[in-house]
Amino acid sequence: MEDRAAHPTVGSKADGYRFEFREDGVYLTVYPSEDEVQFEMSDLQQILQDYAVKDYDVAELAAAVRAAAGKPVKIGSQYRIPSDDADPEEETEPQTAAILIEVSRDKMEVRVAFDMSEGGALPSVEQVRQALAEKEIVFGIDEEAIAEGIQSSAPFIAARGRAPVDGENARIVRYFDLSVKGKPALQENGSRVDYKNMNLFILAKKGDLLAERIPQTEGRKGMNVYGVTVAARNGRPVPMPIGKNVHVEEEDKIIADMDGQITDTGKKVGIDPHLVIQSDVGVGTGNIDFVGSVEIQGGVADGFSVKATGDIEIKGLVNGKVEGQNVYITGGISGTDRGSVKAREDIRAAFVENAEVEAGRDVYISDVILHSEVQAGKHVYVEEGRGQITGGAVAAGEEVRAKKIGNPAFVVTRISVGVNPRVERQYRQLCREYKQNKERLKQITQMLNTLQKIDTSKLPPERVSQIAQLTRSQFPLAGKLKRDKVLIQNLEAELANMKHGKVRVSDTMYPGTRLSINSVLENVQSEVQHSTVQVRDDDIDIGPY
Repeated sequence: MEDRAAHPTVGSKADGYRFEFREDGVYLTVYPSEDEVQFEMSDLQQILQDYAVKDYDVAELAAAVRAAAGKPVKIGSQYRIPSDDADPEEETEPQTAAILIEVSRDKMEVRVAFDMSEGGALPSVEQVRQALAEKEIVFGIDEEAIAEGIQSSAPFIAARGRAPVDGENARIVRYFDLSVKGKPALQENGSRVDYKNMNLFILAKKGDLLAERIPQTEGRKGMNVYGVTVAARNGRPVPMPIGKNVHVEEEDKIIADMDGQITDTGKKVGIDPHLVIQSDVGVGTGNIDFVGSVEIQGGVADGFSVKATGDIEIKGLVNGKVEGQNVYITGGISGTDRGSVKAREDIRAAFVENAEVEAGRDVYISDVILHSEVQAGKHVYVEEGRGQITGGAVAAGEEVRAKKIGNPAFVVTRISVGVNPRVERQYRQLCREYKQNKERLKQITQMLNTLQKIDTSKLPPERVSQIAQLTRSQFPLAGKLKRDKVLIQNLEAELANMKHGKVRVSDTMYPGTRLSINSVLENVQSEVQHSTVQVRDDDIDIGPY
């Protein structure tokens, strides 16, 4: 830069502006005037161009013109005094490159670049600092990056803000694992599973710690390169999942109030009472109807029943009726055409013979199903032991898997997949009720239309009361029809989506087997080995297992 001792100026009060090219930079004074503006922005920009001022901000220049404060405002740091009589042979000091500063949109990062078009000398650390200060960048300045950055003309990051850190949401830590429920335990040597110990109940003792809430944390505020605080989001709290027979200690710990089975709906953790019957359910105990889970060391005699809101485990043979959430029977089910087992979720048993079995989800039989009615919302598995289904009818919403279906004597064995029996039964029943109620509403409407033509003042009081009762009954009946119609449509959609039914037989499927897959029928006429049966293009397809 040339000698600035003379401090050249351009303009005057009469011109309405005055540039001063001082040693520490370029200053502009815009004088207030009641007359029209005597100069244009382009005039000022031309002067700045003549003096090779590149580090000014057009917005700041315009603001100074609008303010017309009559006081000097610094608008640039570097300039070069133009000279018409400079000797081109005279050696001059190289001009310093202009410093270009770019701030990211989120104001968290500052990028510095050098414009080498007007000078080949790189600026000093102090010049970069001054340029940042003029842009009011005060936080996160990286001195090391600046020192390295001025060694080349490549752009670099000169400052970084501190990003805010959001707080963590509160969470619930459970000190139990329900995923092992219903899975056989490993025997002591760890090499084989113990099918007599199915972990059907995940139990707790009174005073056990079941779950704990880890509280939310507060967010840590950030700061941008201008030194402005950036807010952070605090973590959200979660409610304690308090179920039955538990209490809270130390504000965040869920403790069992009694011995029993752990239940977890996702929203509530609780304890169901756990009833243990040390003998058979029969004459000595009577029928069992219990709110909680039940464990029976013996069996269930013919003519007796066991009902529970929780899970049921039976070590002996079932000849009576059993109904619960999940049902596990070590000794199997022998119903003599009167026994039945129902579960809202899964059923596990060694065998089923002359009985009715119905599960909302899956049925697992470890040996055989003989001459029984078995229904499952999703799967029926008969793959251990003999793994045979013979006689009766087995239905599943998605899949039936067995080693053998039927037998060499061609006993009729019905297998149905692709339609959830429970949904289909609910659909048919609802359709019947809907039809009956629709007819009833039609009759009520016709009767009321007829009675409206009669002068009720001439009718006896009991007849008027009957008319009023009919009028009141039509509204709830119409509402029920509307709700049932929506439910029927939902069930129809659910049934329509069940199009992937399969029957998988790892050994033999014998003649006499009658298949219904997605409502497509097929009678097996000859032995089929190692097969997977499903519907393709509306026809039965028998492929490899």
